[in-house]
Amino acid sequence: MKQKTKKSVVKKIKITGSGKLMRRSTGHNHYNSRDTGAETRAKRRDSGFKLAKEERNVRAALPNA
Repeated sequence: MKQKTKKSVVKKIKITGSGKLMRRSTGHNHYNSRDTGAETRAKRRDSGFKLAKEERNVRAALPNA
C-alpha cells in the first residue's frame, strides 16, 4: 500500500533546493511589540532542525520529499 504524506507537516516545513528542511521558529504569534529590534529581525529568519532525530521524524512524515 502507498505511504501517505502527513499534510500537517507539509504546511509547516519548507524544503530548500539542496534538500535541507527549514521550519519557522517559535515565538512569532503575539507579544511581539515588547521585543527589541534585534529580536524582531531574528524572527524574520527560518531555522533548521537542531537535532538529527527531529529531522528524521519529519522526513519519515514526508515520503515523497
